[in-house]
This record gives sequence, structure tokens and C-alpha cells, in this order.
Amino acid sequence: MSSTTRRPNLVVIMSDDQGPWALGCAGNDEIRTPVLDGLAARGTRLSRFFCASPVCSPARASLLTGQPPSTHGVHDYLDGPHAGAASVDYLAGMPTFTDSLADAGYRLGLSGKWHLGRSDVPRTGFVHWFALHGGGSPYGQALMYREAMPEAVEGYLTDVIADDATAFIDAEHDRDEPFFLAVNFTAPHKPFAGQHPSEFTDVYRDCAFESCPQGEPHPWQPMVDGAPIGGEADTREALIGYFAAVTAMDAAIGRIVAAIDRHDLGEETIVVFTSDNGFNCGHHGIWGKGNGTFPQNMYDESVMVPFIVSGPGVTGTGTVAEQLTSAYDLPATLLELVGLDPAPFELGPGRSFAALLRGYDREERDVVVHNEYGPVRMIRSTDRKYVHRHPFGPHEFYDLSADPGERENLVDAPERAGEVAQLRRRLHRWFTEHATRDADGSALPVYGAGQLSPLGDDPLGAFAPPGWDASPDDRRSAATPA
Repeated sequence: MSSTTRRPNLVVIMSDDQGPWALGCAGNDEIRTPVLDGLAARGTRLSRFFCASPVCSPARASLLTGQPPSTHGVHDYLDGPHAGAASVDYLAGMPTFTDSLADAGYRLGLSGKWHLGRSDVPRTGFVHWFALHGGGSPYGQALMYREAMPEAVEGYLTDVIADDATAFIDAEHDRDEPFFLAVNFTAPHKPFAGQHPSEFTDVYRDCAFESCPQGEPHPWQPMVDGAPIGGEADTREALIGYFAAVTAMDAAIGRIVAAIDRHDLGEETIVVFTSDNGFNCGHHGIWGKGNGTFPQNMYDESVMVPFIVSGPGVTGTGTVAEQLTSAYDLPATLLELVGLDPAPFELGPGRSFAALLRGYDREERDVVVHNEYGPVRMIRSTDRKYVHRHPFGPHEFYDLSADPGERENLVDAPERAGEVAQLRRRLHRWFTEHATRDADGSALPVYGAGQLSPLGDDPLGAFAPPGWDASPDDRRSAATPA
């Protein structure tokens, strides 16, 4: 059907734990991503797109709601029951952009990871639901839910997800209604070594991995059985696995793009590619993302993610936009791109950047982005970054124009005191405006070890480590980390 008679289809493809450096079109000449490079060449790539939190579940909740974690209340990756009566829908009652698409007549599909609770219950408006049980899985086998029924799948999980996505496109292509499809890969999330087909691992057997320098281990990096918490014992095999996972995913995305083209939908389908959060493969001496250290970190490799968009109405000249944009801007942006009102998702911090993608807005503005992970908060401008750790620190300040690698913390430099104070005030004002009392994360003792339940009267209980049996009063007193 002609794109002039209906709204464009929308396909949003999301990787899992992909650093902003892990793309060929981002300047990495070691990693092979020809399909994504081609999408970028036909569309627009944002070089400074930020997640809202450098860990999975809160980042994904923000991408759907346009709200920061201190509004939607998801502050760590979700642990505990992922399905069944004991599981919780963490976004229950909270508007998402997919709700708006469903209200506008879109047919919605999900293929892959969900990780926001109740993986076995399709959300409102979804006519297709093929969701991973939890947050991660070996690549050779996985438990999925097709609609509400469990399904044990074998075969390479990246291909399983892509095959399901192409089947959805095949089934929907000739309907009168437009479709929305979320394709949520688990790649390149660990496990790394021994997980991926040899046709992809063999590509990297002789790779020097100069794009992932292995520095001295970060002093805050936890170790588990002699390996970094976000890595594996054999660093080289982990690098081979990580790079192979990205390249295998790229090939799978190629099949999804081919399905769009096979049905002549290219001129009426917007394709978006991004990731939930970033990742360090040795960068800063870390393997992992925000919870690759404790206290959690806010390095750019953790909080920036790839972002590519191609399709009708998007500048198609291989444009690279360097303006700062954030996950909480995405719902309003996607709605405006398909011709719907973005205003309901601009009541919080988010603002549509559809004009930027259409080539109408190329001016540099006084824009900052914010990030949070429990009591750790960040404000970042074009060339400055301030990280605040409630209640006592340690805090960080980086002059990114002189130190883009975030090597020298200048927070205690007397000559920088004015800049630090200004950013600190701006950070606190922003969270005062946008955080809600019941979901504010500034006093949460987030360990980076999983959130077990929604926030409530017992905030520590949502993050209690195994064996925690303190009284509610003790938990409240412990809820302010030292």
C-alpha cells in the first residue's frame, strides 16, 4: 500500500550491551558491521546518543516511557520471577509509546528480549509476542514465550529472533494497518566464548583488538572467580565472542532488512537501530557497563550507545549528527516521525528530535543529558561531565574537550570549583523537577546485583542481596549508602 495512504511502519532493533565504539561506521576498522554501516549510509547516525541508565532494565523502561528511572522506578536489571503469578509487570499503568501506536491503529509485534517483568503476558496492543524469559540466555538454547505459552527453542538465538521477526513482517506486509516491530536481540551480551558460529568467530582469530585496549584493571572492578564481573577468564576469547556476536547480529539484521525490501516496504518503513546501554571491553580497565564497577560508573563507553535511523522522512545522505540526545527523547521522536502527536511524551524531560533526523535542526544548543544508576547521577554537556554519588561521593568532573578519554578527574581542582558547582546545581535542579518521591533513586542502595521487586515502603527490600533478613527498620536505616 502506498505510504501516502497510511502511516509508515516502524521497526526498532535493539542490541544488548553494545558499546558506542562497536560499529564500523563509528570508526572501528576491526569490527565488521556491513548491514548497519549501510543503514547509516542511507540514513542518519547519532554519534552522541545516551541511554538513561547504564544497565539493562532501567534503560529499556526509559526507552519505552520517556521517563528517567527516578520516575518509572526501575533502577537495576530485574531479577526474581520473570513469568507466572509471582512475576510483576514493572510498567503497569505507565504510558509507553507503544500504547500510543496501538491507539493509532498500529499492529504491534515483539521478537526477543523484554526484561521488564511478566515476559509471559503480551502487553496491550501486541498481536505478536515472542519474548525471552528473563534478561539473558546461552546462545544455543533459550526459554521464550510465544504469546503466553512457554517455548524451549534451540538453535542460535540471534537467528531465532531474526527468523521470528521476518515471519512477522511476512505476515503483516499486505494488511491495511501499519505495523510496529520491536526486535530485541541478546547480542552481544555475555556469555562470549564458545557461543557463536565459527563463520563469525573465525573472522576475529587474528584480530589485534586495538579498539579494545586492555589497561590496568580499574580499582573499583569486582572480580568473580578470578575474572572481571562483566567479563570472562580468557580475555582474548571473550573479545572474539563479543565481536562475533555483533557481526552475527549484523548479518541477522540483514535478513530483516531483506524481508522489508522483499515486500517493497522500504519506502514506507522507518528502521531504527540502537542498544539498551553501552559496554567496556577493557576500556578504562573495565569489563562491563555501569555495574562493571562498584560504585557504578558513568564513563561514556557505559552510557553512550549506537543510534542509526533510516527510512521515509529521514535525511538519507549518511549524515552524522553530533548533538546530544537521550533515551528519554526517543518516544516523542518516534511518534513524531510517524506523524503522531509527541506532546504526551514531552511532559517530562523528553523532547522530540525528529527535526534533527529530518535535517531541519542542525544548530548546536545548550543541551545536557542526565543519567542515573541508583545513587549515582551524571550530567553531561558537549564538553564537560560531572558525576555525583549520593550522599558522600566520590564525585567526578571531566573536561572532555581536553580529556575525551575521562582519564583525569578534576573535581577537586581549585580552578574548576566554579564549573563543578554550576553543574552540580543544574544536576540537582533537574532531578528535583523530574524525580518522584516514590521512585527517587538518590538514596537507594543499588548494588548492581539485580532488583527483586518494585519500590515501596521497604526500598532496600527491592535490592536485598541473597540471605538478607534485616528488620524493616534496619533496612530503612541502611537505605542511605555510605
